[in-house]
Amino acid sequence: MPDEPLVLGIETSCDETGVGVVRGTTLLADAVASSVDEHARFGGVVPEVASRAHLEAMVPTIDRALKEAGVSARDLDGISVTAGPGLAGALLVGVSAAKAYAYALGKPLYGVNHLASHICVDQLEHGPLPEPTMALLVSGGHSSLLLSSDITSDVRPMGATIDDAAGEAFDKIARVLNLGFPGGPVIDRYAREGDPDAIAFPRGLTGPRDPAYDFSFSGLKTAVARWIEAKRAAGEEVPVRDVSASFQEAVVDVLTRKAVRACKDEGVDHLMIGGGVAANSRLRALAQERCEAAGIRLRVPRPKLCTDNGAMVAALGAEMVARNRAASDWDLSADSSLPVTEPHVPGQGHGHSHAHDHVHEVSKENLYS
Repeated sequence: MPDEPLVLGIETSCDETGVGVVRGTTLLADAVASSVDEHARFGGVVPEVASRAHLEAMVPTIDRALKEAGVSARDLDGISVTAGPGLAGALLVGVSAAKAYAYALGKPLYGVNHLASHICVDQLEHGPLPEPTMALLVSGGHSSLLLSSDITSDVRPMGATIDDAAGEAFDKIARVLNLGFPGGPVIDRYAREGDPDAIAFPRGLTGPRDPAYDFSFSGLKTAVARWIEAKRAAGEEVPVRDVSASFQEAVVDVLTRKAVRACKDEGVDHLMIGGGVAANSRLRALAQERCEAAGIRLRVPRPKLCTDNGAMVAALGAEMVARNRAASDWDLSADSSLPVTEPHVPGQGHGHSHAHDHVHEVSKENLYS
C-alpha cells in the first residue's frame, strides 16, 4: 500500500452531499452541495428531500472534487463512504455511488463511521492524532464523548446525549425565537451581543449522582421555551440576544465541563472537538480556556471541517488504506444506527482483490479521467 494513499470520500448522512479527496493527511479537495435551503421552510431536515438532493448532486460533486484535486479517478487508491449512522435513505445514496465507482475502477471500498470520521478530519488540520485522544463530538444529531486509541479500530464511547443533541436544541430554540433554520449560527451571532449571565438556565445532568459523561438538553430546551412563552404571555418583549447568550452558555458550559473531566479521569492530555456545533465561537473559547487551565491540549478543526463534509470521510479512508485495514465487501449496506465502536465495516477478505477482473474496460473509459 502507498505511504500517502490517495482516497476519495463520500458523505451523505444528512442534508449535505460532501465529496473530499485526501492524500495521506493532506486535503486536496472538499466539495459540498448543500440542500439546507430546501429544508428551511420545514424547520428541519426532511429525509426524502435530502435523499433526492443527494441523487441530483452526487455525480457533479464528485466531478468537481476530482477536478479541484487535479487527479483522475484512476489515480485513486481507494474510495471511502459514510456507511452510518445517519438518515437511511440519504446514506443509501452515498453507499450506492461509492460501490459503483469502486467497482468500475477496480478500487477497494471502505464503509466508514460518520462519528469516527469527524474525529479523523482533525488530521487534515493539525497532523496525526495523538493516541489516545478524547473527542467531544457535537452536532444536530449527536453529542458524544469518545476515547480513541486507534481511529481505525478502537473508539470507545464514554458518554452521549440521552435525549436531544446539542445542535438539535439550538435549532429548536431558534425556532421558538423565530430566528430561522439552522439555529446554531444565528444563535451564536445574536449571543455575541447578549449577556450570558442574564438568565439562569439549568445545566442538565450535572448533579453529584448524575452520569459523569452523559448529556441532556431536553430539560434546558423546555426551560428556555417556557421562559420565552411567559414573557410573551405577559406582553413583554423577549430579549433575544440575552436569551441566546444565556442558552448558549448553558450548553457549552456542560459540554466543556464534562469533556475536561473525562480527560482528567482517563489521564488523556489531548481533547479534540468536532461536529457542526464545534463551529460555535463560544464553545471554542470556553474549551480553550478550560483546557489551558487543566493542562490539556485542545484541537479543533476550522469551522468548515467541523460540519459534515467529504474530506473527513476521505481522511478516515486514507488512514484505513495506510494501516492496511480490510476493505469492505460489495454487499456493504447503509446502517442508520452503526455504532461508533465500529469505525469501519470490514469485509471478509474477499470481493476486492480481483475487482478489476470483473470490470469491462468500456466501463472504465466512461469514468472521469
